[in-house]
This record gives sequence, C-alpha cells and structure tokens, in this order.
Amino acid sequence: MLPTPPADLPDQDTIEDVPPPEPPHRKPLTAAALATMLAGLSMLGPFSIDAYLPAFPNIQATLRATPLEVQQSLTFYMLAFAGMVLWHGALSDAFGRRNVILVSLAMFAIGTLGCASAHTVHYLWVFRIMQGVSAGAGVVVGRAIIRDLYEDAAAARLLSLVTMIFSIAPAVAPILGGWIVTLFDWRAIFLSLLGYSVLLFIFCYRRLPETLPPEKRHPFNPRFLVRNYGEILRSPLFHFKTGVVALNFAGLFIYISAAPEFLPQQLHLGASQFGWLFIPSVSGVFLGALAANRMAGKMTFSRQIGIGFCFLLSASVLNLIYHAFLPPALPWTVLPMLFYTFGMSVVAPGATLLALDLFPHIRGTVASCQSFAVTLLGAIVAGVIAPVLSHSALWLAAGQTVFSASALVLWLTSRYYRSILSRYQVR
Repeated sequence: MLPTPPADLPDQDTIEDVPPPEPPHRKPLTAAALATMLAGLSMLGPFSIDAYLPAFPNIQATLRATPLEVQQSLTFYMLAFAGMVLWHGALSDAFGRRNVILVSLAMFAIGTLGCASAHTVHYLWVFRIMQGVSAGAGVVVGRAIIRDLYEDAAAARLLSLVTMIFSIAPAVAPILGGWIVTLFDWRAIFLSLLGYSVLLFIFCYRRLPETLPPEKRHPFNPRFLVRNYGEILRSPLFHFKTGVVALNFAGLFIYISAAPEFLPQQLHLGASQFGWLFIPSVSGVFLGALAANRMAGKMTFSRQIGIGFCFLLSASVLNLIYHAFLPPALPWTVLPMLFYTFGMSVVAPGATLLALDLFPHIRGTVASCQSFAVTLLGAIVAGVIAPVLSHSALWLAAGQTVFSASALVLWLTSRYYRSILSRYQVR
C-alpha cells in the first residue's frame, strides 16, 4: 500500500497551476502603487504629444521645416502608435505583460534620444515613429494587468484611479514644454522625456509583477492571431463599445491637435500659455475619473455611462451655440472643455471594461484593438480634421458636437443590439 502524502503538499495535478513566486527584490505592489505605476506608463503618450506642441515654431526654425512638416511629426507618431497598439496586447498574451513593457520602455528611450539629436525634420519623423511604436504598451498592457488582477467594481475603481493620476500629464506637459522651450530649446524637451523614461524603466524592472503566468499564455503564431482578431472584429458589440470611447476622445483630441494654431491665432496666446486649454480639459478628466471611482459598485455601468453623456452633450452643444453667436474669448471658449472631459472620464471606464469582458480569454488582444481604434481615429483627427477646422472656433465646436453625438448613437445602438440578441448570447 502506497504511503499517503502529507496533507500540506499540493496535489500533483495542481502544482503547475500555481504561479512561480516573485523574485525577492520585487516587493508586492498595493493597489495605489500599481495605479501609480500604470499611470506613469500611460503618461508616456501625453508627454510625447503635448510637451512639444509649444515648441513647433522653434522646431520649424531650427530644422528649416515648414509648419506642415512639423505637424506631420505628430501625425507619423500617431499612425505608428495606432499601428503598434494592435500588437502590444497580443504580444503580452504570448510573452507576458512585464516583458513587453520593459522592452517597449527601452525602445522608447532610444527613440527619444534620437528625437533630441535630430538635425533634419525627416530624422525627427523617423524617431517619432520609433516613439509611437513603443509608447502605447503601457496603456494597452496596463488595462490587461488590471483585468488580470481585479474584477468588476474593483477593476473600475482601479482604472479610474489610473485615469486620475494619468490626467496630470496632459495638464503639465504643455506647460512644462512651454517653459523648457522658452528657457532652453526644443531638444531639452526630449532630453527631459528621456530621463523620465529611464526612471520609469528602473521602477518597472524592480517592482512590476508578472500577472500572466506561462500556463495561461497563448502562442504567437499567425493562425492563432488571425482567429483571435477575427473573433474580436466580427463582434458588433465590440465595435459599438470601442467606438463610444474613441469618438468621445476624438472630441477632445480635435482641440489638442488644433492647439498650436488655434490658441495663438484665435485666442492670441503664447507658448507658455497653453495651460488655458489644457488645465480645464485635464481638470475635467481628473474630476470625472474621481466621480467614476465613487460610482463604481454603486450603480450599473449603463447608468454611469448615461450620466457621463449628459455632461458630454451639454458641454459640446453649449460650446457650439456660444461660438455661433459670439467670437472666441477667454474663459468662455475653453470652459466647456471642463464639462466635456468630465463626462468623457465618467463614460470611459464602464465602456472600456464592457468591451474587455466580451473576450475574457484574450483581454490583452482586446485592449490592443481598443487602443488601435482610439489612436487611429486620433491620427485622422490630427492629420486631416484638425488642420481643416483649426482656423475657426465655431468649426471646432461643431466637430466636437458631431463626435459626441455619434458616440451616443453607438452606445444606444449597442444597448438595443444586446437586448435583441442576448438570448442567443451573440457578442
């Protein structure tokens, strides 16, 4: 008769399901520390975009480039960002969350150093593309990490907490960029960003845990990827819910992209005064994320999203009515952005998590597809729509209204679609 194993030993069939312990130098992170880390990773995008906007005239003069050529450095960054975020999640599903983030941070640092040393606008384009390829990993993989560790209301609270901390970046970046370019030059902006990315790499190397154990990873091969992406892209609900977030963000990004021309020409503001637009916008993001954090677990996502849309639509419609009858003026031209971004931040956590939960087995890939949609639309806004509308406050307000109204249509359509097909469990 075989001896009975001690009761405190795990069953042999379950041993491989136990994730390996974290190395001793990597102490467990609290929810607040994890939120701070993920927010820091997410800040790479806003810092890469907003910090150098006040330096456009300086870059143009130094590199002997046209305004359009400098503007295209933003467009190329956004296109590269959009193209690569489609793969960050799939890579993290195959190779682990931590590995993808560390490699992306190293690549981002190299691209940032290249931007600081560029001697022609074409070299700047190349290294901006390198930044764009790597900057999105934190946003995409961060969402998957949150969903790996937390469920439902807890996930919504953590996601809104990340948004609250992250919201500091869009407010601070253009102000710091304006100060730096005034005191030094535009290259110092990228050198500062290089220092930030190096510190972030060290922090993540020492503290970031791996939340996807090897036994839960998926193979990174064409057949498997095609099947996963096909499953996601065939889902109407995924498109509806992702479109809600993307269109609402486009209503904000149209102003961010237009800022280098709109603020000096329409509101007569200098490089160090970009805070007039960014501070109200980011204050709304922070307050909206705080409200979403408080709402989590106390009401359904549907009700929370409905409240957010009340703010979004009211702000955009009032903005449109004001500029239909009155010229641009401070603070009235920028004040609606506070309420618009408040509503945007109330809507985003629920819509994001609802989309992720459609495919819980491939959350990283879903997060990639979400970010791709948001960023691709942002690139179109930056490269096509904003340059056309930036000469007029009325047209910018109209563009924002169209985006927010379209997002509401998608949200209502998703609810109707779900109610009709729920009994068939169609996604």
